[in-house]
Amino acid sequence: MLFSLPLFLAPALVAAHGAVTSYEIGGKTYEGYQGFSPVAGAQIIQRQWPDYNPIMTVTDPKMTCNGGTSAPLSAEVAAGENVTAVWKQWTHEQGPVMVWMYSCDGEFTACDGKGKKWFKIDEMGLWGDVLNSNNWGTALVFKDLKWSSKIPETLKPGNYLIRHELLALHQANTPQFYPECAQITVTGSGTATPDASALTSIPAYAAQSDAGIMVDIYQGGGTSYKTPGPAVWTG
Repeated sequence: MLFSLPLFLAPALVAAHGAVTSYEIGGKTYEGYQGFSPVAGAQIIQRQWPDYNPIMTVTDPKMTCNGGTSAPLSAEVAAGENVTAVWKQWTHEQGPVMVWMYSCDGEFTACDGKGKKWFKIDEMGLWGDVLNSNNWGTALVFKDLKWSSKIPETLKPGNYLIRHELLALHQANTPQFYPECAQITVTGSGTATPDASALTSIPAYAAQSDAGIMVDIYQGGGTSYKTPGPAVWTG
């Protein structure tokens, strides 16, 4: 039977995903972008993104920062301290959380996120051996609407992008990517930088066919899961 949903429900369905909407750093809250209402000249640290809709392929150019290319402000964070991302809403409980950084090697205005310079500082995939469960990193975001990650203690100071990514796997072999970026300035006396094995490009940190991306949690027969991309770099 064909039927139509009431019009007042349509916006709710479109918005029923999520994105990072603020950050907590050093005891201060930095508001981010809210989606669906572009704000010209918004004074935020987050690179603005267009809406809550997912990115469907790992090679999509929007994968870098969900289409965001700049922000007017940045937040200072000491190496070894936490950056907490906050979601106003999140609706999926199957899939990993990944947190990445990118060294700008200069001013944010020239920092485009291109090249093999992204490194992962945090992740949580599946715990246990049941893929069709809520034992996933994104289930914790669903519960708490927050994710806190430590900036590596030995990381070299400078300007960086920090990128929070939720990979939703609730639809069989239909991955949905939700990334957002913010601008942070890392302080401290560290000298460490990731080696080549920890670095990758975004988009395309893995193939679309990667076993951590193309997943059937219902009938795939899997009992384990490996988060896509390079291993976490801890400094």
